[in-house]
Amino acid sequence: MYSLLQILISIVVVGIIVFGWWYNSAKQKGKRGEKRIHNILSQLPDEYHVLDDVVLKTQRGTTQIDHIVVSKYGVFAVETKNYSGEIYGDDNRQQWKQIIATDVTYSKKWWKTYTYVTKNQFYNPVKQSWGHVYEIKKNLPEWSYIKFVPIVVFTGSAILQGVSSKNHVICDEELLATIQNYRNVCLSDEDVEKVVKRLVERNVREEVDDKTHVRHVKAVKKEVDNKLASGICPQCGGSLVLRNGRYGSFYGCSNYPKCKFTTN
Repeated sequence: MYSLLQILISIVVVGIIVFGWWYNSAKQKGKRGEKRIHNILSQLPDEYHVLDDVVLKTQRGTTQIDHIVVSKYGVFAVETKNYSGEIYGDDNRQQWKQIIATDVTYSKKWWKTYTYVTKNQFYNPVKQSWGHVYEIKKNLPEWSYIKFVPIVVFTGSAILQGVSSKNHVICDEELLATIQNYRNVCLSDEDVEKVVKRLVERNVREEVDDKTHVRHVKAVKKEVDNKLASGICPQCGGSLVLRNGRYGSFYGCSNYPKCKFTTN
């Protein structure tokens, strides 16, 4: 029979394993990343208003925006990614790549190591951020002259040398400077207050739990996947055509250059 000490040790070991799995889950990494960006945005002057975890209703369900910054210089939609490794992507690709290279020591030959490479794909965060801007605009029709700025900010140890974008795809230490570089006034102080009030009123986070939001996201993704499988461009309904590019073959929309959608 096991002694009390052995049972306690087993419980502790299982607890450590479970905690490690929970702590390193994508959901918890995302929350830590959003918390870090919140702390950074909190350093902005008082003329900037920061809204966190905003959920807006859409025609297809809901969209969740990590952070919205409202100021007289514009409205900034901030998408947070807590990633490590090398990141590869551009504005038009449907999927971006994450490559993590880890040096691993052989179990029986401690003096030798090999490199273990992990490759993952994730939805283009630039498209995601522009989608958020589109939904914010729909909720602010009276202020069509607002400067809307999508920002994708990576926190963690991500390396962005493989990213090619005309938009703001940055590391967290660049976030404050990126926002404060916009100095052209487009809103009065009164309008800033009205915009903030409107977005707060339209935020349905308390009505929509994470499971419901994820269900909406999965439904939209399934619709996009079905179109891709049928060779249909999910953005404009055109046909997908196989093309050759600098980094290999890919599928592009037949309506290019009007539609610049691409996928692997």
